[in-house]
Amino acid sequence: MAAKKKVRVAIIGLGFGAEFVPIYQNHPHAEMYAICQRSEQKLNQLGDAFGVDVRYTKLDDVLADPQVDAIHVNTPIPDHAAQSLAGLQAGKHVACTVPMATTVGECETIVEAQRASGKIYMMMETVVYSREFLFVKQLYERGELGRIQFLRGSHLQEMAGWPGYWEGLPPMHYATHCVSPCLCLPGKMAESVVCHGSGRISGKLASKYGSPFAVETATLKMRDSELCAEVTRSLFETARQYIESFDVYADKTSFEWPRVEHEPCVLHRGEKPERVDVPDFADLLPKEIRRYTTKGVYDAKETQHLSFIQGSGHGGSHPHLAHEFISAIIEERNPLPDAATSANWTMTGICAHISAMKGGERIKIPRF
Repeated sequence: MAAKKKVRVAIIGLGFGAEFVPIYQNHPHAEMYAICQRSEQKLNQLGDAFGVDVRYTKLDDVLADPQVDAIHVNTPIPDHAAQSLAGLQAGKHVACTVPMATTVGECETIVEAQRASGKIYMMMETVVYSREFLFVKQLYERGELGRIQFLRGSHLQEMAGWPGYWEGLPPMHYATHCVSPCLCLPGKMAESVVCHGSGRISGKLASKYGSPFAVETATLKMRDSELCAEVTRSLFETARQYIESFDVYADKTSFEWPRVEHEPCVLHRGEKPERVDVPDFADLLPKEIRRYTTKGVYDAKETQHLSFIQGSGHGGSHPHLAHEFISAIIEERNPLPDAATSANWTMTGICAHISAMKGGERIKIPRF
């Protein structure tokens, strides 16, 4: 890997995206080449703060720059699909924050574009690189869990005060944080989904997307498997501390995410519970970026992005995500998740919302 050139990365969107700038700056096989932000004032403020000289206010100008090898999209949800597609069609590798898209058709188009381009596409799903998931994955691969019997994911988050496009968003349109661990651990794709909506949000919120439900809960049938999983999602008017969790029930040992933030996880060996402190997995990373698993990229005097604060730093996942993206490019292999897997995780939520709007009808998830 060391003999190959560094990957020149451009970050698109500098809200949440700014969290990744120093990670790419310090990654031994990446060059933090350019940043892009519509607000020129914010662009220059962050460019000066981080020492990034190449700056753009338009994505088209980034894509026209032959020095850019890869883009990392961190813009509002409605822009993800179009910007990812544009990046692939311009011959750039693409990483994109979740979700991949908001329609099944957009997911299919991105997968087709990735295959046509031969470039890397990776949805930057934080949970499957969190220390909690890496811990459970390690137990599973060692055989300590035994045979998985059932999985459950839950993501409850109050989005009041976030940018306007969030208002009234169907809960399952942003479901990858609870869908992904349930599918990634057993290494399966979702085949079909049944979802029910529960409760109601205010008419003002519901009118924006035509989605009335406060909570959506789905059961997923996995392809080529006897396994099912359950996922629950809420965004507004449901009182609960932030929780982005998954539970795994197996015949030898089961794992449960803590129900209150900063409490230990629980392993059940048979019927005996055991509270465990999940270790960090910084040793899986190049030494230059290991420190970013336990702290953000800013000094204490500066403000972390709200998603980083609410999500307890996303389980130390950010440097793991950047490392996987860069490594996949350098090694010319598919990342985890690749385009087809990203689409399946995203479409599971999209199809779940369709099911809820149809009163719990089973919806088959398109396959490639």
